[in-house]
Amino acid sequence: MGNSRVTPITVTILVLGAFLILLPLGIVIVTSFAPVNATIGEVISLKAFTWENYQEAWARGKFLLAFFNSTIVALGVTALQLITSALAGYALARLQFRGKQAILLLVLTTLVIPFQLLVIPLFVVLKWGHLINTYWALILPTAANGFGIFLMRQYFTTIPQELEEAATLDGANRWQILTRIMLPLSRPALVTLFLFTFIAEWNDLFKPLVFTTRPELRTVQLALAEFQEEFTNNWSLMMAAVVIASIPVIILFLIGQRQFIQGISTTGIKN
Repeated sequence: MGNSRVTPITVTILVLGAFLILLPLGIVIVTSFAPVNATIGEVISLKAFTWENYQEAWARGKFLLAFFNSTIVALGVTALQLITSALAGYALARLQFRGKQAILLLVLTTLVIPFQLLVIPLFVVLKWGHLINTYWALILPTAANGFGIFLMRQYFTTIPQELEEAATLDGANRWQILTRIMLPLSRPALVTLFLFTFIAEWNDLFKPLVFTTRPELRTVQLALAEFQEEFTNNWSLMMAAVVIASIPVIILFLIGQRQFIQGISTTGIKN
């Protein structure tokens, strides 16, 4: 057995790394509580402290409507990706059919294609379907994702086939095996995909910028971009708006971090 004792050098490196990573976040948070005319010394010592920046940022940025829109879009895309990734991932992991490896290679190829290259054909299709300036314009373009399909496929391959064989002997069909055996056992992968997708959609600025023009469809990132343009010189107000926009995804990640780590560490065990 190897030596697993943690040395002081290892602890020092880890602490230093954590400090460097958390330092920008700390600066953002401290600045968000600082009054406009506060000095650097007052901000660092926390002598100058106010909640007014958050109240003003929330009101001027109209984040309530933006939160509502971003939640609908993020949950819609996440739900569709969970469904499409589970179905396609199970087919690629368990079913035997001609062209299976070619389809898997095609799915992996989509991972290296930037979304921006598909904007023009997507815009044409959405305009043809009269979906521009609707929630569907923000949901349908990313309803399926190669990463999610590959993630679920990899996790399904780690589940023993004996469980499916036993279920088949008991009279279960493919749909029952997927919904009653595979998906419950794949909870870490599903949580991982949920977090990846929800956070990506919450932080997405490109789709709302291209596919929508109506103010009532403005998402959090679009509201944040407009807010930053309006209050370029007010750093305290800008940092408060950044913290407001980041709170939901931070809370979501903290809730699902254990399942997230388990899902990431398991999906590469078996080819």
